Amino acid sequence: MIATTLPDSITYWENNNKLGLDISEIAFVNWSVGGNNSVTILGKGEFSRNYSKGNLNWDNELLLKYGLNSQEGQVLRKTDDQIKFTSTFGYRKDTISHWYYSAKFNFNTQFSNGYAYPNTEDEISGPFSPAYIFLGVGSEYIRKDLGLNVYLSPLTNKTTLVLNHALADQGAFGVDPAIYDEEGNLLRKGKTSRTEIGILITNSFKRQIFKNIMLDHRISFYTDYINKFGNIDVDWQFQLDMTVNEYVRANIGLHIIYDDDIKATEEVGDEVVQVGPKIQLKQMLGLGLTYTF
Repeated sequence: MIATTLPDSITYWENNNKLGLDISEIAFVNWSVGGNNSVTILGKGEFSRNYSKGNLNWDNELLLKYGLNSQEGQVLRKTDDQIKFTSTFGYRKDTISHWYYSAKFNFNTQFSNGYAYPNTEDEISGPFSPAYIFLGVGSEYIRKDLGLNVYLSPLTNKTTLVLNHALADQGAFGVDPAIYDEEGNLLRKGKTSRTEIGILITNSFKRQIFKNIMLDHRISFYTDYINKFGNIDVDWQFQLDMTVNEYVRANIGLHIIYDDDIKATEEVGDEVVQVGPKIQLKQMLGLGLTYTF
């Protein structure tokens, strides 16, 4: 007789939760070259629920960020703002192949209004203004041992929502603007959504490259079949997380966006005017506390 012991429970889910708080501060006392006292706080949350069993793989990730800067002599300003949820379901023919038939859902928006500082009267973005929804099918290459993921979709629906009616009337983020007659009377309100069908390619790589240094790279390319095919929207995020100890980490990050539908603004005289699309760049350097559970 052979006695065997079975585990109390078998789970195919992998759960990860991470909360972080980065704080940076600068203060001056009798500083001859001048400067303003300031404090910047950035809160972050990363939550994942991943299922893997046999030929099935289902990855879910929620990313949250919100940052504020308080500077002497200025109103409180927002430095970062993100709500991003991604869910990818995949099926493969056998347990050897790294290629999956996949469906991907992605949702991206923000918590609060954004402004072209120092103007804090007229918002240039807000919750669900914009919100981006991607839903598509394709093929995905997954190497969890390498931290590598490549997703290729020849058929992806992209929906842009602009639920702030003032921004929708301006035609912000590519929606159709309001139409007025020659006397300035409103004939048709701006549309609050825009739908596109196109190609989506994403790649992510997350792996420890040196002792206590984690590399997190994510990039996506999207082009619409009908509207300016070949004009590619790019979203690239690059981050290095450096572990000091169990709770303290430093990080360096870079975020680059190019979207032909997002028009930049410039201050001309006393007015903020809209110009053509430009490369958007955000650089981050932080030291803070992290709690993983």
